[in-house]
Amino acid sequence: MDFAATFTDLRARTGRIDPRELDALWSQLPPAEIADLVGYRWRGFGFDTGHRTSRLLEHARWYGKEFTSAASVQPLICRRENGDLFSDTVTGRGEASLWEVAFRGETTETMVYDGMPVLDHFKMVDADTLLGVMNGKGGLVFDDGEHYWFGLERDTAV
Repeated sequence: MDFAATFTDLRARTGRIDPRELDALWSQLPPAEIADLVGYRWRGFGFDTGHRTSRLLEHARWYGKEFTSAASVQPLICRRENGDLFSDTVTGRGEASLWEVAFRGETTETMVYDGMPVLDHFKMVDADTLLGVMNGKGGLVFDDGEHYWFGLERDTAV
């Protein structure tokens, strides 16, 4: 299976995506490791599964994430109206850190938010592309029982 092509096809889709398609891709990908993430800023986007978190991130003008170190992660890099990027610690209720956490029977590199019960697990599509899934407690994470799925692409402009 060509994981990058499947990922690209899902990203380009103009209609709703069944979360089971993302889950099927997830199960085939290798887990990300700290070295894959740290030292980079990543541009983010959500997959259109109809999940309410997409609207929250759109409203916040979410740009992506920055992994400065395992202990220092900015989960919500957003754009100000003038275009400048900033870490939105209000919406994100602080920042985050990286941990190894078991999810669906395997250990993944996982971003743990400081101020809310939210975990973002990451798998590698290729060296510059990640598939992420939000896990945790509450309505931010689950919408009609479904997780929020997103992608990250290494920001080469930094």
